[in-house]
Amino acid sequence: MIMTNTIEQLSAKHCQACEGGARPMPQDQIQDMLDKLPGWRQEGNQIEKTFQFEDFYETIGFVNVVAWIANREDHHPDLEVSYKKCRVRYSTHSIGGLSENDFICAAKIESML
Repeated sequence: MIMTNTIEQLSAKHCQACEGGARPMPQDQIQDMLDKLPGWRQEGNQIEKTFQFEDFYETIGFVNVVAWIANREDHHPDLEVSYKKCRVRYSTHSIGGLSENDFICAAKIESML
């Protein structure tokens, strides 16, 4: 079981390639991770959160931060961008579910805000 007590500890980690026999996280571990990430929720095989902003300029600034994290970690979310909000969704497609990578990236976003 992964022992991460805070967003800061989780965001200090880096994504690892999911290879070979990697499997999705068990549900109890997913819930434990979600409990550490305010506003994030599970939707099927992904986690998601919608972020609200004052205007389009702030929204795009946020999108650029998420893009920087995604590029650095080589783990990319699905984004839905509109005028004052951005919905971020993570899933590890190579294993058909959620991995620690999804939560690492979510924590990095939370730490950057």
